[in-house]
Amino acid sequence: RERTFVRAAGDVLSRAIRADQQLSQALAQAPALQTVFPTTSIGNQLRMVARIVSVRQPLAVQRQIFFCSLGGFDTHSGQLASQADLLTQLGGALQAFHAATVELGVSEGVTTFTSSDFGRTYKPNGTGTDHAWGTCQLVLGGAVRGGRFYGQWPTLALGGPDDSGTSGRFIPTTSVDQFAATLARWYGLAAADVPYVFPNLPHFDPGDLGFML
Repeated sequence: RERTFVRAAGDVLSRAIRADQQLSQALAQAPALQTVFPTTSIGNQLRMVARIVSVRQPLAVQRQIFFCSLGGFDTHSGQLASQADLLTQLGGALQAFHAATVELGVSEGVTTFTSSDFGRTYKPNGTGTDHAWGTCQLVLGGAVRGGRFYGQWPTLALGGPDDSGTSGRFIPTTSVDQFAATLARWYGLAAADVPYVFPNLPHFDPGDLGFML
């Protein structure tokens, strides 16, 4: 049994090495992107995603999912300055990435969305804020019904109608299931399979938020 596990791990490593070689060869032959990306961590990550998308045909890949990350939002001090810098980085990188998808002629087939595990309280905690519940997310792409908010904006008042207590932990009006299911349907998830992938979705209405064309 141990030899079976070792063999399986070796096979995974071998496939990863071959995939890396194929990707490197494809990228070496790809024309340079004209879109200029910011030289930040998130900018460099999204630039590489755009480059991989540009060689999707030589790689014979029709559907791809990429994960990029930008840390530093878990702040308990210096939050205003930190978030201003982080959101500037995020905005510049997203703008460049969308421009690159337009340059490549794939903007309607590429959707970019943000995701985070928690928000921040409205009430300061020293020079920052504490952990809270849900927060806003961004979705962009040629297939997005953009330029609008989906969900209900909370009343920004401590102890107000949307506060779960007195610290500004606002109760979300839109579930992660709704958000993810809307994206998954666009990605190709069959309607018959939605209940299996999102078993909690029936608890929320609507099941599709309507932000994808």
